[in-house]
Amino acid sequence: MSLVAAAGILLAAGPWVLSDFWLSLAMTCMMYSALAVSWAMFSGTTRYLSLATSALFGLGTYTTAMAMQHLPWPLLIIGGGLVSALFALLVGAAVMHLRGTYFAVLTFGLGELVRHSITYTEKSVFGTVGRVLTEVPSNETLYWTMLVLALLSIVTYKLVSASRLGMAMRGIGADEQRAATFGVNTRATKLAGFALSAWFAGAVGAAMAVRWTYIDPHSAFSPLIGFQTVLIAMIGGATTWRGPVIAAIGLSLLSDALRLNFPHAYLIILGVLLIVCVLFIPGGLASIRWKKIFNRNHGGLVAGHKEAA
Repeated sequence: MSLVAAAGILLAAGPWVLSDFWLSLAMTCMMYSALAVSWAMFSGTTRYLSLATSALFGLGTYTTAMAMQHLPWPLLIIGGGLVSALFALLVGAAVMHLRGTYFAVLTFGLGELVRHSITYTEKSVFGTVGRVLTEVPSNETLYWTMLVLALLSIVTYKLVSASRLGMAMRGIGADEQRAATFGVNTRATKLAGFALSAWFAGAVGAAMAVRWTYIDPHSAFSPLIGFQTVLIAMIGGATTWRGPVIAAIGLSLLSDALRLNFPHAYLIILGVLLIVCVLFIPGGLASIRWKKIFNRNHGGLVAGHKEAA
């Protein structure tokens, strides 16, 4: 906790020391840190592969688009999270009995379902598609909001891991039937974990909506956001919070560089990276024993020097 607090104090000075470009990149890193850590909090422990992040993020984005003129900024963020959490509870109640490929495909389909539903509703009711944001908070306010959400996701992950809910979710991930025989209410546990994870996706979506002056279903429910969230969590290691944070920073920087230099191929490169990670590092970067590797390499260098002497 002290390390997280120290990092938060240091990063809080960002708006005063960073240029606009680096400030924007830092917000992207914090966005994916919050999304990946909260995704890992549920999917990494229960092993229920959720692909609903784009739907939950989009619902938060549209909450801002619809309520920007009526709610103060803090309530807007909380409200975006609550809309997504409520949606996760309703959907989870219907599909949480599924697992594996079926659960993944259905949660991915949520994004498309909600996107097309909102498009149809806007065309039918309002006669247009999309919303224009005229009054938005400053970049500094958005930066500090994203910093708070990223830090809150880490703190929540640590608190949940040490709680009965976290223990129950780990039991479900290890063996759901055995967890049920030991008295775990698996359905309630999965719904609670899924809704808590969804709150962060919705809150992040509500905050990041103001980066766009025009919000439409295509941009709000972009599958790329969900894909990159899963990619970051799996490469970093979905069983810890440190892995997703490190991977979020690294892949956000990599994605930005690839998007500038290889605009038509960077998604292919990211896909190949995910395949390589799944094949050769299934537990993510967090599963690699870096200390052991360092000690082995260091020991080899020392032995080589001794032989040379």
